[in-house]
Formats: sequence, C-alpha cells, structure tokens
Amino acid sequence: MDKPTTPLPVCEIMGVRISVTDMPQTVRCIREHLESWRGRYICVSNVHTTVTAYGDPAYRDVQNGAVLALPDGGPLSRYSRRKGFAEAQRVTGPDLMQQMLRAGGETPYRHYFYGSTPETLALLRQKIEQAYPGAVIAGMESPPFRPLTPEEDAAAVARINAARPDFVWVGLGAPKQEFWMARHQGAVRALMIGVGAAFDYEAGNIRRAPAWMQRCSLEWLYRLLQDPRRLFKRYFVTNTRFLWWALRH
Repeated sequence: MDKPTTPLPVCEIMGVRISVTDMPQTVRCIREHLESWRGRYICVSNVHTTVTAYGDPAYRDVQNGAVLALPDGGPLSRYSRRKGFAEAQRVTGPDLMQQMLRAGGETPYRHYFYGSTPETLALLRQKIEQAYPGAVIAGMESPPFRPLTPEEDAAAVARINAARPDFVWVGLGAPKQEFWMARHQGAVRALMIGVGAAFDYEAGNIRRAPAWMQRCSLEWLYRLLQDPRRLFKRYFVTNTRFLWWALRH
C-alpha cells in the first residue's frame, strides 16, 4: 500500500508513521482537506494498535496507508516529544469526534455512524441531538457481529453513499475498524475515521477517566480497572512491549 502524502510531520514509532499534531491543528487540517480526503481514512492510534502493527506487517501497512495516524495514546506523543517534536500532543478519538460534531455550528457537516449496537446508536442519537444541535446525523448502522457477505457489504456501502455523509465514524474496535476502512478506501465517498469505543463514551455506556488521569496518560489504567478480565492481558503485554522498545530507541 502506498504511503499517502500527509500535511503534518510524522514521527515513526515501531514502524508506524504517527502524526505530530495537537487537537486544534488536527481539526484545522481535517477541515482544510476534507474534500480531497473523501474516500480516504484516518487511524486513531494508541500503544495497543502500534505494538500490534509492529508485529503484523499487513496491519502496519493499513496504519501507514491512512492520511493521518493520530496519537491517541499519551506515550506516543510523549515519545515524539522526546525525539524533538515539541509540539506533539495527544489527540483522542472521542475528543476528535466531539470537536467535529461541535463544528456543525459553523458548517453543517453530515455524520454517519457505523458500528456498535442498535441500543448504543439510539442513545448516541439522543445525545447528539441534545448536545450538538448543529450536527447532521446522515445515518447510523449497526452491522452484524460476523463477516458480511459481498452482497451485504456492497449494500452497506450503497446505503452510506446514498446518505451523502462528510464523515463516516467507524466504531468496530481495533484492528477490525482499520482493516474495514482500508478495504473500503475509494468505495465510501466520505472521510472515514476509526474511533473505537467513542460511541460508547458519547452515549454514556462507558465513563471516561477523570481529566487528571487523561493528562497523566493513565486512561488505560482507568479502563483496566473497569474491565480487568478482558483488558489485563492486552495492556500488560502491549504496554510492556512498548516500554521495552522505547527504552532501546
């Protein structure tokens, strides 16, 4: 997969070209390039996805095929600063989605939400209509939790394109959502952004860590305490691998 030209500097971390940016710069960049980026995608990268990409060349190609790979994980932006990129800051998926929904007060962007469950999408719709009155919900879709047939997939793409969205927010979880966006590059006529659990956060299903924990890059610990059985192995393995790699580079 060819590496796309990006308007932002990058810091290569474990083979992944992580964008050097902050939230205001990211929002400006997306707004300026939205039309030319239709059919492309943005990855929101953290330690877990970066370590996974390090050991999986196909997934690494998908990450590097994005127009931006944003540093959702605090350790990524901190590593970039250590390498001389003083302006590097964390840009999380939930915060980015909120920023673009708020932008509807100036520009009536059309948003399509793909992923999660019908119940979560219903709550998300209610929250958006209450909190972001300028945002336009072009559509919402909860795909089945199984691979789609070619016919089902083509029908889903047709529904998305018929809704004429500017953004398709993809909440399928990593690495599924990144592979989905890469496969649909050029077919979906909108900018796709993979945001993981952002639908659940915005809908109120999952509480985000307190602001001080987010500032200290401890959001992963808050999530671990909420769901230790599912997340312990993931965080223990990936965080340890990242720390070991970062100490040697």
